[in-house]
Parts: sequence; structure tokens; C-alpha cells
Amino acid sequence: MKNGPVIALISALLFGAGTPLAKLLLGDGVDPWLLAGLLYLGSGIGLGLYHMIGRVAGAVPREAPLARGDLFWLALVVLAGGVIGPVLLMIGLAQSAASTAALLLNVEGLATMGIAWVVFREAVDRRLLLGAFAILAGAVVLSWQGGPGDFGMGALAIVGACVAWGIDNNLTRKLSAADPVQIAMVKGLAAGSVNLVLALAHGATLPPLPAIAAAGAIGFLGYGVSLVMFVLALRHLGAGRAGAYFSSAPFIGAVVAVLLLGEPVTGHLVVAALLMGVGLFLHLAERHDHEHTHEAMGHAHRHVHDIHHQHEHGPDDPSGEPHTHFHRHAPMTHRHPHYPDLHHRHGHAR
Repeated sequence: MKNGPVIALISALLFGAGTPLAKLLLGDGVDPWLLAGLLYLGSGIGLGLYHMIGRVAGAVPREAPLARGDLFWLALVVLAGGVIGPVLLMIGLAQSAASTAALLLNVEGLATMGIAWVVFREAVDRRLLLGAFAILAGAVVLSWQGGPGDFGMGALAIVGACVAWGIDNNLTRKLSAADPVQIAMVKGLAAGSVNLVLALAHGATLPPLPAIAAAGAIGFLGYGVSLVMFVLALRHLGAGRAGAYFSSAPFIGAVVAVLLLGEPVTGHLVVAALLMGVGLFLHLAERHDHEHTHEAMGHAHRHVHDIHHQHEHGPDDPSGEPHTHFHRHAPMTHRHPHYPDLHHRHGHAR
């Protein structure tokens, strides 16, 4: 889908800007674990209100709901991306400069692509691999602090968060045909509740109401709306490509940190930014085009009647486009530029 990269970049913009803003709340003395819970609760509650009001007003696009078979994968997504990832990020933010943390978050794209390639067998060419190595080199430059013993526990915590989110992103791909608002809402409410309860049990105390409201707003945009956009990107691009586009988030976060927090522009920051910029460019410039075969399949998702949706409608199926209903695909072989979206998750010769 031609809008897939734009959707992924909007997701990156929202998440990247939220990182240094969350750093401001940590500077006000908010417990990192508690903040992770507040951010996700803001995401879940905000999306829940949007979903409820939008349904009543008829302004929310109809999407395929989560099915019973999706619940196992959703639970793993909540654990990896909603509990482990944000806690490690908040710990890392508490020990790192916001601009450093923002650029280091590029590792999420690398982890997402690596897992997509090795575990889920998405196609990755030399251009993408070279871009991944450039991003990794930038991350190493950014986190290295002068010697083998000074790598930085904050940097390691952020890298751990990125790996957790890389797992989350690939598992979420299995759910990407379903309603993205529902997925993000459930994840936000579940992950936020778990993190909040654990933080309070660990001795954290709730911050003043303005800080809670600020965390909720940052969470709604930087976690909730961003995740909705990312799920849509996964639907159209696959996990590896969506992760590559999402790698622009740290650059956005670094710019916000320098402008908003007055953090210095260091040599490490410049070198890492250049390396990561080269890696991101190589990802964005990729073109994937070859003859491929679609096997027969059936699923439900929001779609229009394009070349991949030439099915007939029953009397109970909705009219107008785009629309959502269960439909079947007949086998088909053709050639055109494509991404590993819902209809192009085929194998490739090694």
C-alpha cells in the first residue's frame, strides 16, 4: 500500500516526540515504573473513549474485531511490549540523557527487522542488511562511554526495551488484520494496570494530578495513537519494513530533546545520527518486485476491491468501500512491487 510508509512515519513522529516529554516527568520525581503504567493507562483510556464516542457517532471506521484465537498472541504482546519494554525504557531514561535515549531507540527497528527475517522469514535484501548494520553502528557509538567498563547500564536497559518491542512488533503482525484501535486499547489498559499495580506495590506513590494528566496525554498520543498507526503499518508493510520506517522516531526525539530540554549536541550524537540516517535512507529506498504466488486463503479485514480482492459478495456482506467482512482469496500468480503485507507473506529463495 502506498500510504503504508506515511502511516509508519506518523507513528514514529508521535512516539519519538513522547520520549523526551516522558523524560521531563522523570525529572519531576515520578517513579519510572509508575510512569510506564500511567503512560499505558492514558493510551488505553484515551482510545477507549475514542472508540466509544466514535461508535455512537458513527465516525469510527468498521474493522474486524479480535477473535478468540488472537487472545494468546495479544497476551504475549502485552507482556513483551506493554510490561517489559516500557519498564526497561523508563529505567534507561532515568540514567541517560533524553537525546541519547531517543537515538538509541533505533535499536528497536533493528531488533524488529532481525526477528522478522530470522524467525518469521520476511524477505530482507543486502540494502536492508547494510542499513541495519549502519543503525547498529550508530547505537554502539552512542552508548559507548569511554571503556569496556563504562558501557552504561542506562543504555543497556534501553537496548533491552528495544528487543522487547521488537518481539512485540513481530507478534502484533499476527493481529494486524484486526481492529488496530481495539488492539492498542486492550494493550494499554492491560499493560497500564499491571505496571501501575506493581509500581504501587513496590513502594511508588502517585504524583500530583497535573503530572498524572500530563502522563495520560503523552501516553494517549505517544503510545496509543502511535500504536494504532503502527498496527496499520504492520498490516501494509510487514514487521521488518514497518520497523525500518519507525527507526525515524529517535531522530525526532533527539531534535525535541535538544530544542525543548536544551541538551548539548555532542560529537557522539552527531556521528550516531549520521550513521543511523544512512541506515534509515537505505531502508526507505528499498524496492521489492518479483513474480510471486498467492495461495488460497480466507480472512476478515478492512479492504477495497483492488487486484487482490476480486471476490463475490453474499447477501449479508456490506456494501460500499472500504468495508469489512470475511472473504476468500483464490490462488493467483503475478508480478508487481509489494511489501510483506497481509497478502504477500510468501516465501523467498535463499
